[in-house]
Amino acid sequence: MLVIRPSSGLSGDMTLAGLACMAGADSQELGAIAALIGLPRDCVALERRAVNEVFGWGCRVTLPDTTAHRTWADIRTLIAGSGLSASAKTLAERTFALLAEAEGRVHGIPTGEVHFHEVGALDSILDICVCAELFARLSPSRLVCGPLPLCDGTVKCEHGLLPAPAPAVFELLKGVPVRGIASEGETVTPTAIALLKGLGAEFGAWPEMTIERTALVYGGRVLPGVANGALFALGSATRTAASENTGSAA
Repeated sequence: MLVIRPSSGLSGDMTLAGLACMAGADSQELGAIAALIGLPRDCVALERRAVNEVFGWGCRVTLPDTTAHRTWADIRTLIAGSGLSASAKTLAERTFALLAEAEGRVHGIPTGEVHFHEVGALDSILDICVCAELFARLSPSRLVCGPLPLCDGTVKCEHGLLPAPAPAVFELLKGVPVRGIASEGETVTPTAIALLKGLGAEFGAWPEMTIERTALVYGGRVLPGVANGALFALGSATRTAASENTGSAA
C-alpha cells in the first residue's frame, strides 16, 4: 500500500522523488530508467533538500530547454518504442491519455489533435515515464492520496497568464477532494494530477496500515507560511483493514 499526503502540493518531480524513495532507487537507477526512454543517464538525480532545517528529498532534473510541440501520436510512439516494462508503458500511456483528453476539452478540439506544450517537454516525459516504471516495480495494492491543496493566483504558461489551478488541472480535478491553503499560484501541476489518476489513486484519509518506509519530499518552490512538502509512506494493510477489503470485494 502506498500513501501520499500532499501538504503543500504535488508536482511531477516530487512524485518521482517520492516513488524513488519508496522503491529504494538511487540516482544511478533513475538514470538507467531515463536511458530506457532515450534520455541521458545523468539527467535525473535524487538529492537531499531542507526546508526550515528539516531534511527531506527532492529530484534534480537537468535537460536542455525545448519548445518543441509533440502530438499525442508522438508521445504514444515514444512510449511504445522505449525500453520500459509492459506495465510501465501502460501506465505512462494512460497518464498521457488523461492529459490529452483534458487538454482537448479545454481547447475544444479532438484528443488526437492535441499538441502538448509544457506537458510535452522532456522533463514531463521524464517524470511520467520514470514514475510509471517505479510504480510498476513497486506494484502497491492501493495508492491513497490526501485531499489536494489549492489556492488562488495565476499560472504562466504557453497561452499567457491563466488563473490557478491551470485549465488542464482544473479539468482533471473533477471528482477529486481538495482543500484551500494560504498561498498563491500553482500547487498541483498537470503532470502530478495526471499521474495520480493514471496510477489509479484513491483520494481520502490515511488508511489503516503498518508503515514500513517513509519519505518527506520537497519541490523546487518553497511556499511561505505553509507546511511545505509531501509525505510518502509504503506499508501493508493491517489485518482488520485487509479483512474489510476482502469482505467488501466478496
